[in-house]
Amino acid sequence: MAETTTADPTSPADVERVLGLRSVSMTYPTPSGPVGAVRDVTVDIPARGLTVLAGPSGSGKSTLLRVLALLDRPTSGRVLFGDRDLGGLDAGRLRRLRRSRIALVYQNPAENLFDYLTVGENLRAAAQLAHRADPGEGLLDQLGLPGTGGWRVRALSGGQQQRLALACTLAMGCEVVLADEPTSQLDARSADLVLDSLRRVTALDVPVIVASHDERLRSGADTLVWLRDGELITVEGGRR
Repeated sequence: MAETTTADPTSPADVERVLGLRSVSMTYPTPSGPVGAVRDVTVDIPARGLTVLAGPSGSGKSTLLRVLALLDRPTSGRVLFGDRDLGGLDAGRLRRLRRSRIALVYQNPAENLFDYLTVGENLRAAAQLAHRADPGEGLLDQLGLPGTGGWRVRALSGGQQQRLALACTLAMGCEVVLADEPTSQLDARSADLVLDSLRRVTALDVPVIVASHDERLRSGADTLVWLRDGELITVEGGRR
């Protein structure tokens, strides 16, 4: 039976979906009993532009991002990739889908890269993992890292490492990029350059989803998903 989708007034109107959540909740066990990190969230993430998951600490941003990245299964509810309901996929099939089509850039730049390799070797390694051709150094030029192909990753600043991580997601041919607080460990100038790189990724028709406290990212977003205490408050979209 074909899935019937009910319009959600908190979702951007008339926008193709890359990822969607339907009544998603996430509960974690603790010594004092289960704690709900996310409760009954239904939202569509547009298949273009920059979407920012926003809200105060403890609002559920990072939890929701991990569910969207297919790293964690929700306690209840459904996750959609385009029009495909992923609920029936086993762990192996989810892992293959995630590796081939979805990329997550972590908060700590060092977690995203092989620091013992050069910049160019990291790009080639990312492409090889996805069984893709060597992308060359054009991606480095596009993301503001010209001439760094022979540099060791250790020689890069934190902001440069985050931009290299974004280049690696493009080298892998991922269809959607997610990032968890990508500017939180950066100074203002480096954060601005990372935001510019996120914009360059979306200009290549690759949607980007970010969980962030950063006002710069919120003000540059095409879609804002506001959370508080694990609940969806509102979605602001269509601003560009």
